[in-house]
Amino acid sequence: MYAPSRKDFILLTLSDEDSGGYNNGKQWRRQSCWRKWKQLSRLQRSLILFFFAMLLICGIVMYPKVTWPWSGRNIYIHITVMLAEPTYCLFKKKKKNSSCDSQCMMGHFLLTARAHPRVCVCLCSWRGAMIEMEQMTEPQPSTGGLVDWPEAVKEAFRHAWKGYREFAWGHDELKPISKSYGEWFGLGLTLIDALDTMWIMGLKEEFEEARKWVATELSFFRNVDVNLFETTIRILGGLLSTYHLTGDSLFLDKAKDIGSRLMPAFSTPSKIPYSDVNIGKGVAHPPRWTSDSTVAEVASIQLEFRELSRLTQDPQYQKAVDEVMKIVHRLDGKHDGLVPLFINTNSGQFTHRGVFTLGARADSYYEYLLKQWIQGGKKEKELLEDYLQAVEGVKKNLLRKTLSHGLTFVGELSHGRFNPKMDHLVCFLPGTLALGAYNGLPPNHMELATQLMETCYQMYKQMETGLSPEIAHFNLQPHSVRNVEVKSADRHNLLRPETVESLFYMYRFTGDQRYRDWGWEIFQSFNKHTRVPSGGYTSIGNVRDPTNPSPRDKMESFFLAETLKYLYLLFSDDQELISLDKYVFNTEAHPLPIWPSDP
Repeated sequence: MYAPSRKDFILLTLSDEDSGGYNNGKQWRRQSCWRKWKQLSRLQRSLILFFFAMLLICGIVMYPKVTWPWSGRNIYIHITVMLAEPTYCLFKKKKKNSSCDSQCMMGHFLLTARAHPRVCVCLCSWRGAMIEMEQMTEPQPSTGGLVDWPEAVKEAFRHAWKGYREFAWGHDELKPISKSYGEWFGLGLTLIDALDTMWIMGLKEEFEEARKWVATELSFFRNVDVNLFETTIRILGGLLSTYHLTGDSLFLDKAKDIGSRLMPAFSTPSKIPYSDVNIGKGVAHPPRWTSDSTVAEVASIQLEFRELSRLTQDPQYQKAVDEVMKIVHRLDGKHDGLVPLFINTNSGQFTHRGVFTLGARADSYYEYLLKQWIQGGKKEKELLEDYLQAVEGVKKNLLRKTLSHGLTFVGELSHGRFNPKMDHLVCFLPGTLALGAYNGLPPNHMELATQLMETCYQMYKQMETGLSPEIAHFNLQPHSVRNVEVKSADRHNLLRPETVESLFYMYRFTGDQRYRDWGWEIFQSFNKHTRVPSGGYTSIGNVRDPTNPSPRDKMESFFLAETLKYLYLLFSDDQELISLDKYVFNTEAHPLPIWPSDP
């Protein structure tokens, strides 16, 4: 992911298992010629080198029988002209008449420039990322495409895990470009978040190493402030999920420990929890700048605490989070079931009223209304009523369609004024609507899910990198050329999972192959623009510039916990792998069991 230094030379390298390398390093034999060469400008030398390199490439393409006398041996030729602009990379195909698109993608090149029965020529960009040739496994046949898609995702996980293991082991987050780490809480966030993903993918060796760290190194007796919401969905949710999948009591014991340490957050005058807890001192407090918590923070911790009560037979956890939902259920200030973004921990009332969105600070409130109802065996009618009312509120107040191409999207409402702004976070909604329809809610929910799924895919498709921005604005003008507009401050991509999450649900419920195809396109784009050769994937700052996507040097834990997990499940042919009749996913993609009908 680095932009290499400018160099002017031609490098020809041949290598295989049995033979040594051949280096075309022909020396100048006459000093006068060397002096004349040095007197040329850098531009002139670059043009001459580029001209001869293209002649060499054309010669190889035109005369494959002469060029490839070692056709029976595993030999790769990689030619790179190191210029400041994009360059061409040529290498032998692994199989005659195989896809150059697939092979260039697997070599992390950006674009196939020329195809030939035996040769691929790929256009490489050196300005946006350092691209290195990696040894990839031979593509295997698959019903979904030219390569084994689930195995490709597993390989991506191993690559991401390699970076974390080497440069950030036991720390919260990997910084893959600087080969270092970042701390948020100091609790091994990425490791815990990824435990159930490793188990689901069958990566037993990696899992056992991580389990050993949990057993010997993970301690919650630390003088550190943690965010209640993030710690609940990532750590508590991850530990509970891993316990259910493995039956290993170690993870339940750790879940009990962190769960009990988070309980001081609920010691407020209103019973609406504070956002932050010191898990060592047992003291909770709101942020320094406000006494408010966001609605998503306080109303998206229920699945985890309810399950902790069921496993421990200790009702305090479920009682605390159920009280929050009862308060929110009866509060004034809603608009057709839509809730404001903030709630005061002292008064228990909504604040900053008049702004309604399904994006940041509110998104998972709506998700957890449905999922709590499913988790509890579809018995809690107030949760279902609030969810159905909210869906109708979305249709009435936030749903619009672009005039030029008919893309359905969910905008925002601010004091009665509509804003055609949609966060990528909102792309959880197609999957949630589909899950509700699958569980007996109105069929028109699935119709809306299908329309929104197309929009979320287009947020990727219409970007030059094939990756969605964090926020998109939709063009409501007739005859507009571009449906999706992106402001410069919103062009980053954090490796978020919401779109592939919804693709997983849509494919599970419909079997429509196009959802897998869309997921594969997105996965390829992640590989092209965010994969760091030394290990790991990085968030990027500009999805509109494929030659310089501006890597941000951070791999969020949810990339392993959610994005790669949902891609793997999307591509898996095993419909019983995390059956949606038996499990409900928390908002960090940690599967928790649906409670049996009988107590």
